[in-house]
This record gives sequence, structure tokens and C-alpha cells, in this order.
Amino acid sequence: MENLKGKKAAILATNGFEESELFEPKKALENSGAEVTVISPERGNIKAWRHGNWSKEIGVDITIDNASVNDYDCLILPGGVINPDKLRRNSKAVDFARRFFENNRLVAAICHGPQLLIDAEVVSGRTMTSFHAIRKDLENAGANWIDSEVVVDDKLITSRNPGDLEAFNRRIIEKMI
Repeated sequence: MENLKGKKAAILATNGFEESELFEPKKALENSGAEVTVISPERGNIKAWRHGNWSKEIGVDITIDNASVNDYDCLILPGGVINPDKLRRNSKAVDFARRFFENNRLVAAICHGPQLLIDAEVVSGRTMTSFHAIRKDLENAGANWIDSEVVVDDKLITSRNPGDLEAFNRRIIEKMI
């Protein structure tokens, strides 16, 4: 893997994130030398969702109240149906994601993760993919949606589902170098 020593990635999530869509990018980035921080509106632990059931927990490193976009090279938005829906209702989470775009930083969203970007009003004119169920949401927000395992539009990386994680992780690492 590539050497990302000195690079920092933020993963923004809350209860109900898709297990593999947080743990696998985190592991891939750490194995490449990046420092990865789990950020959430909640303190303590947040719980994953896997195959329709609650599963593993992960500790929150820092709350959204104490996180600064300037501390990170990349933002990762895992999906799951519950996680992005809860985050998009949190104005601080929406603003945090928007500021990555305003500061020309890398953002990677998978599955339902792009829902947060709709509320951040940063998808208009972008070419993206996502879980098929939110295709119309993205198109209605002005995105050009295509069905592809990974789509890179400048500093925005999107993927459809856990089956695309290998390509998703590879593109994040390539863009962070």
C-alpha cells in the first residue's frame, strides 16, 4: 500500500453506520500510514448496523463540536440507512461536511453517505454514484448520477455499496497521496 504517513482522515458517523463502510476504509487508511479519527455528534461509542441488526461498536475520538476541518486531509462518510439520515438532521454535521468542500479537501462518501452532501448543498453539477435507492434524491439535488463502483469528480469520491469497498478505498488512498 501507499505511504500516507502524516496524512489525517476524519470519518463522520453516528449510530446506525454500515459496519463495513466505516471499519474497512479506516483499516485501509491506517494500514497505509494515515491517522484516522472517528468524529460523531455523540460521545463514547457508536454502534454499527449489519445485515439488519445492530453489531460492533467503535469509540468516538472527538465530537463534532470539537472537530476542525483544518485538521484533516480527507472526510469519509459511511452509509447505512440510519447513519446519514441522522447526520443530515444535525446542522453541525452538515456544516462540517460543507466546509470540506469550501476548503477544497477530499470527501469520500459511500452507499447512503451522499445524503448528507445533499443537505450540505454541494452535489449540484457533480458526477456521483450511490446506493441506487437515493439516485433520485441526488438527481433532484442537481447531481449527475451514474451506476459505477467508484466515481471521482475532482475531490469527491463516491461508491455504491459494500461490494465496492476495495475500489473505494483504493481511490481514497490514491487521492490522498
